[in-house]
Amino acid sequence: MLAVMTFAACTNTNEKMSKCENEKLELSFSAEQAAWMSVIACDEAKGDLVALESVIHNGLEAELTVSQIKEALSQLYAYTGFPRSLNSLGVLQRVIGDRQAKGVKVIMGEDASPLGDDYDALKEGTRVQTQLVGKAFEYEFAPATDYYLKAHLFGDIFARDNLTYADRELVTVSALSGLEGVEPQLKAHIAGARNMGVTEEQLQGIVVALAANGLLSEAGRLAGLLETEWPQGKSNDAYAQYFVGQSFLQPYFGGVANVTFEPRCRNNWHVHHGAVQVLICVSGKGWYQEWNKPAVALTPGTVIAIPEGVKHWHGAAADSWMQHLAIHTQEQPDATNEWLEPVNDTQYNSLQ
Repeated sequence: MLAVMTFAACTNTNEKMSKCENEKLELSFSAEQAAWMSVIACDEAKGDLVALESVIHNGLEAELTVSQIKEALSQLYAYTGFPRSLNSLGVLQRVIGDRQAKGVKVIMGEDASPLGDDYDALKEGTRVQTQLVGKAFEYEFAPATDYYLKAHLFGDIFARDNLTYADRELVTVSALSGLEGVEPQLKAHIAGARNMGVTEEQLQGIVVALAANGLLSEAGRLAGLLETEWPQGKSNDAYAQYFVGQSFLQPYFGGVANVTFEPRCRNNWHVHHGAVQVLICVSGKGWYQEWNKPAVALTPGTVIAIPEGVKHWHGAAADSWMQHLAIHTQEQPDATNEWLEPVNDTQYNSLQ
């Protein structure tokens, strides 16, 4: 269903202004739209224009509006630079032209409402920044940068009402997940997203969306910083015979599954034929081991790509629950999973 932006029409009564602010602290996207917007933002940050073209098509199919995507790509110049932002806007323009030439539906959406003549960007931006950070922030080392952040980013850009504050922080977190070396900023914007109304489930949804679309290291980067509780899912009864201890399964879209292991729980040695399995640890501590190789510790953010045909096992540490996302890539039509012997206590207890 197409999200309708209602806060643009707020008037200056206290009651309606309060309602307006509350609406800004919610995503305007459906879960599917949020997933595609997350991938669009991450691909923009990576500068992967080929992948971006495909996911913009998918986002438009999910009824994201051109206005929403254009606004997100425009905002991202403040985080990823003008070259990537302009290149990505060019891709969006090309996709729109291609779809219109083929008679494929494109929802343009409404542009941002004009700001009043008396709008004070510095004053409003300072208020928004304080809300996002959770306290007043002054970058005394670089006063000019402090002004740009307040008056332009959080004043001029965040005031544009075709995306909510929550939308903008989801876009920012997704983009920063695609960049190496900006973990302090990513961590700050995870907190900022929470302050702007993005829920834990919606933050987890970014990880799942990135993983489902092959952005595995990017998903791991975000998962390693979230420090959040993931859903346990239902008892993994269908595969209980292949596990020592209790495990739980929470499926997501795109073939992604969250597997939860209680302490000491592990699956049997097994082999994936005709597919590469990728594990992304999202919480707790655990182990991954290949046959005749040392075990590798799993902690939040660890990404393991398991080659096709390699005998291995994975599970929780003795003193911790562990959760990982499991994704199959390069999957052949005849892919199978061969379950082998359990990891016995002697093998497991030897891990340090």
